[in-house]
Amino acid sequence: MANHTGQLDFILVGLFSQSKHAALLCVVVVVIFLMALSGNSILILLIYSDAHLHTPMYFFISQLSLMDVMYISVTAPKMLMDQITGVSKISAPECGMQMFLYLTIGGSEYFLLAAMAYDRYVAICHPLRYSVLMSHRVCLLLVSGCWILGSVDGFMLTPITMTFPFCRSREIHHFFCEVPAVMKLSCSDTSLYETLMYLCCVLMLLIPVTVISSSYSFILLTIHRMSSAEGRKKAFATCSSHMAVVILFYGAAAYNYMLPSSYHSPEKDMVVSAFYTILTPALNPLIYSLRNKDVTEALKKMLNEVSVFQRSKLFLH
Repeated sequence: MANHTGQLDFILVGLFSQSKHAALLCVVVVVIFLMALSGNSILILLIYSDAHLHTPMYFFISQLSLMDVMYISVTAPKMLMDQITGVSKISAPECGMQMFLYLTIGGSEYFLLAAMAYDRYVAICHPLRYSVLMSHRVCLLLVSGCWILGSVDGFMLTPITMTFPFCRSREIHHFFCEVPAVMKLSCSDTSLYETLMYLCCVLMLLIPVTVISSSYSFILLTIHRMSSAEGRKKAFATCSSHMAVVILFYGAAAYNYMLPSSYHSPEKDMVVSAFYTILTPALNPLIYSLRNKDVTEALKKMLNEVSVFQRSKLFLH
């Protein structure tokens, strides 16, 4: 009966157990984790401290960075601590909390990317009405809507998944409590739930993808009609950064939740999940900063201010 209670600890069979060079992989994950934390934190600091970046586009980028910091913090620290301590256990409540957080943050990010695409559509296709259509109140409502829709995903899938009886092996063949990996441990028929989960994920991806594809279709038409070569170049620069993030995030999510089980294996699933939960949060600040003159100028300005402050401090001493 103890096996049916769902209160026993799970064992996370993570990335490191599958690798011949676990120590090296651990160092790589630590470096990526620190890059993600520092890169996104610097981007948030720049956006909120520089008046030139107080625009809807950068407000959305700051929210994306916040989500990325939270997203990688849900999975990476636990995985690294397990490797360092040699203990890979996670209790059922901890597993449920981890599942809820990654579903909520991941779902929110899907919708935020759609809101960012809509923002670019308004900026390029309706520049004269931009300040009205994308006012601060509208931006706050859009971001709040993204967080609420993401939490619906977490509140809906987490309780159902964690209330299934787990009477098979307690080993989760993953580095965190991802729904498909946990579902494999259930001894009851989960086919109906898996179908509902598939439909839910299709809907979660389909709505944002429709908004994104529609927005960029209109954007491409507008760019094609532009007479100014400089205007076309600037429009392509801002849109290409956003499209790179969309392809990275949605591609991995579509593989994990929409492809049939015949395409999946525990090893492949872990690599793909590592890509969008660990690597993508580290790449996002690089994508938005290296290709963006406003961000690089703000960073140079901040570094100059820091160096001037340090010099004045040394002079006073």
